[in-house]
Amino acid sequence: MGENLEWRRKYAWRLTIVDACIVLWATLGAFLIRFGVGDQFATEETSVAYAVFAIVLAVVWWVMLGAWGSRNSTILGSGTDEYKRIASASLWLFGLIAVLSYTFKVDTARGFVGLALPAGLGGLLLSRWLIRQHLTLERGRGASSSRVMVVGSPYAAEHLARSLSSRPSAGYSPVAVYLPGASAPADLPDGFDIPVAGYDPTVASIITAIRFTGVDAVAISAGVNLRPLDLRRLGWELAALNVSMILAPALTDVAGPRIHTQPVAGLPLIHVSTPKLTGGKKVAKRAFDIAGAGSLLLLAAPVLAVLAVLTKMSSPGPVFYTQERVGLRATTFNMVKFRSMVTGADLQLSGLLLAQGSADKPLFKIENDPRITPVGRILRKYSLDELPQLFNVLTGSMSLVGPRPQRDGEVALYDDDARRRLYVQPGMSGLWQVSGRSNLSWEESIRLDLYYVENWSLMSDLVILFKTFKAVFASTGAV
Repeated sequence: MGENLEWRRKYAWRLTIVDACIVLWATLGAFLIRFGVGDQFATEETSVAYAVFAIVLAVVWWVMLGAWGSRNSTILGSGTDEYKRIASASLWLFGLIAVLSYTFKVDTARGFVGLALPAGLGGLLLSRWLIRQHLTLERGRGASSSRVMVVGSPYAAEHLARSLSSRPSAGYSPVAVYLPGASAPADLPDGFDIPVAGYDPTVASIITAIRFTGVDAVAISAGVNLRPLDLRRLGWELAALNVSMILAPALTDVAGPRIHTQPVAGLPLIHVSTPKLTGGKKVAKRAFDIAGAGSLLLLAAPVLAVLAVLTKMSSPGPVFYTQERVGLRATTFNMVKFRSMVTGADLQLSGLLLAQGSADKPLFKIENDPRITPVGRILRKYSLDELPQLFNVLTGSMSLVGPRPQRDGEVALYDDDARRRLYVQPGMSGLWQVSGRSNLSWEESIRLDLYYVENWSLMSDLVILFKTFKAVFASTGAV
């Protein structure tokens, strides 16, 4: 197990060095810019005092980054906790400096502090992002990850193991499952190739399996056939072995901000808040849509004019194509796009769907669609045909980010889960578009859309829009 944890020590040491370099660069750089040119100091003592202050500030900053847990291996490579802890430690430090300066009437150069904070915080965030990209590449090759044994009932253990395997960037690699109390051999789905380490529901047998498999983390899934006292004993044994213990509740696609833990009678009760896009959140999203769509239309006006001319010249027919789509709460609206197909293309859709055997699927996509014009193929490749939907965003029928609006015939094939897509405004871009675009299956697309509906936030919209440009220029499939 010691060798499996070597990557943690390596990355902890790497982050320690990088953090020290960044904060020294920020504080000493701010000192030189603010005071290093010309006769900036009244006395030599003042010069020495500010130089010492810059060094002390760098040391304290570096210590606080560690104290806030920003180098903890459990948050590396996935999620936003790493960035939040860096920002929190930095803002607390400079906030404390401001309070102490005011309380004790210490004259701290505002220009020096004003340079050091943004430079240091920006450098720290950028360096962590770069290190995360390298870590993600390593994990994609199967390295720098925690070897995990999943413990639970057959169904729950299989679901958790598959979920962890699907996100190697998170750093948890399932190498075995343990099914306490299940009958041998367990009834696991076809294609599940992770070996079963045991069935005996005793702590001693589980510990034996942990030693044999050499894992450095144990994930306890929902429905595990162990008594609460056995779970506590298991936790003690794992602590003695320096093996992490992870509890995975039966919650699927629920983001961290919705989860709140409250200790009651020695039990960690998990409260899950209900997602609501109302009140101030609704106003903020609408204001963001208006400002974003308006700005993009102004910037893209010359491009829109050129594309309109090219569309008109590509084939006989109008420049714009409008189609009725289903939006918020199942209301309909006319979505506008640059025309990328020949005139009368909708009349050919049903025949083409029948020909490729997908008429019963709620995602009407034609492979190698013969209706697309040469110019339209380029427009679709880079999603330029979608730009006129900025007008839909301005009028309020669409949002910049949300589930993709679909035709009435597609919505008619929705099951109860898929209908939750209609709880929010449809969007020009969405989570599934930036996660694989049209190469994803219908089931995976729905799962990502439901995750967005359940966990919406303005920050997630910003992240999706940022990723949209990368997905578009990667040209991995039209949205």
